[in-house]
Amino acid sequence: MTTKNSRNTPAAAKHAPTSTKPKNQPTRPSNKVGRAARTSAEKQGTRPAASPSAGVTSPVTAARSSKQAELIALLRTPNGSNITQMTALTGWQPHTVRGMISGVLRKRLGLNVACVAGATGRVYRIVDTARA
Repeated sequence: MTTKNSRNTPAAAKHAPTSTKPKNQPTRPSNKVGRAARTSAEKQGTRPAASPSAGVTSPVTAARSSKQAELIALLRTPNGSNITQMTALTGWQPHTVRGMISGVLRKRLGLNVACVAGATGRVYRIVDTARA
């Protein structure tokens, strides 16, 4: 006698698994690390110092500067910079440079960025508030 739940019926064949993968194995290994598992060095993007037994006692520092730091250095010059110079320095598009000036430099870092319309276009520079 066969019942509706029997494996010999066509209805049960429709619900049979078609994949040959085992159910308990993930499709690819997961490399997710929880927020609490990250070290402070990983959050800052630097590597921790080597152990004293390795012969190195000083921490490893980054050899290159960021585009943000280069942009700030360019804007701190007395003549300032225009959008063309900043896009050439960073490789960004003009709207990205303007967003960096407005969002990061002015709002997040609190820098006083002055914009003056000149013959060559708008010139941006960081004005030191202590001198002004």
